[in-house]
Amino acid sequence: AALRSVAATHEIHFEPDWTRARLLDELMQTLVEPALVQPTFLVRYPQETAPLAKRADDDPRYVERFEPFVHGMEIGNAYAELNDPLDQRARMLEQARAREAGDTTAHPIDEDFLRALEHGMPPAGGMGLGIDRLTMLLTDAPNIREVILFPQLRERS
Repeated sequence: AALRSVAATHEIHFEPDWTRARLLDELMQTLVEPALVQPTFLVRYPQETAPLAKRADDDPRYVERFEPFVHGMEIGNAYAELNDPLDQRARMLEQARAREAGDTTAHPIDEDFLRALEHGMPPAGGMGLGIDRLTMLLTDAPNIREVILFPQLRERS
């Protein structure tokens, strides 16, 4: 209820059936990210916003994830990967329920991935850094299409 109140106060559109994760994401994109001008690392994401990330050891409401932002734009994403098959299945079931309720951003259950986790996965993590977004920052390009290397992906002028 508190998140919906914040969204309403800031006149941010949301659907009544949105999950907490979807609403948090919309609030982040609208209220927080545009204000992150200086290089900033956002950390301690709520668990429901990162269904593939490992829970934080000190507080299971959060996950081990960070995203670097520069000039109001996310330039990367990194997290410790969840390797507990029971926890992962529970989160995928939550996602599937949200998807059935109409959340098109929620992911379906991936039985192949869950089966692989059940066979054992060592601690893992990863980071993705958007070279295209870094190029946008360095060239002051207003649109990502201006820095994409493949011309067939650009709009024709």
